[in-house]
Amino acid sequence: MTFASNPASVLPSLALLSHRVRVLPMDAASLVKMPENTILFLDARDDLATAKTLCNLIHASGLSTPIVLILTEGGFTVVNSQWGIADVVVSTASPAEVEGRLRLVSERGNSPTAAASTGSGDKGVTTEDGQIRSGDLIVDTNGYTASLHGRPIDLAYKEFELLKYLVQHPGRVFTRAQLLQEVWGYDYYGGTRTVDVHIRRLRAKLGGEYEHLIGTVRNVGYRFDPPDDEAEESAAKNAAKHSPLDE
Repeated sequence: MTFASNPASVLPSLALLSHRVRVLPMDAASLVKMPENTILFLDARDDLATAKTLCNLIHASGLSTPIVLILTEGGFTVVNSQWGIADVVVSTASPAEVEGRLRLVSERGNSPTAAASTGSGDKGVTTEDGQIRSGDLIVDTNGYTASLHGRPIDLAYKEFELLKYLVQHPGRVFTRAQLLQEVWGYDYYGGTRTVDVHIRRLRAKLGGEYEHLIGTVRNVGYRFDPPDDEAEESAAKNAAKHSPLDE
């Protein structure tokens, strides 16, 4: 990922190797375009702030894509383990060094990213009777029903499936394309806007007091924010956006 008008100038040695390279712009929309089994070279030479934001978004999205930052010498002064990257490389690195770093990253993966993607999934508790409980919200995966404060929520089938999937992965951000694939399936030919429509319906049926449980990460996707306590609920409510994602 790079902003450079001449991508080949970012890491010239990469062009001398036999790997298949795909160039993407440095924005959140590119996250859904990355093929599987990808090692992401992120151009952080001129914009460390944007690079760090993208690293955080990748972690929040639950993607396990290993990240290698491309830096100048000065960039080493600000990068640390909090970025959750697999490795760093200077833009002037030799082909042998780039190949060696690729080999090491492919063998060990991106441990910080993996930890970030799995660490948020412990808050939704599924009982033996198939019920997922998150505060006063109960999703019954066997009976295909949901209730809030003991009162049933009238959900259509896909609304239930969408709520169930989000509650099963608390705190994890999903793009519209990911939700469309997981909830509607590969054989669905409609556009991703149907996700926005169902999200709006879910929020309306949860009611004004609880609609913030489904939060929006702008330009990335949606997530379920578990109501651990009043303080956390308040924070989630302030963070959640109530309009569909921009194109």
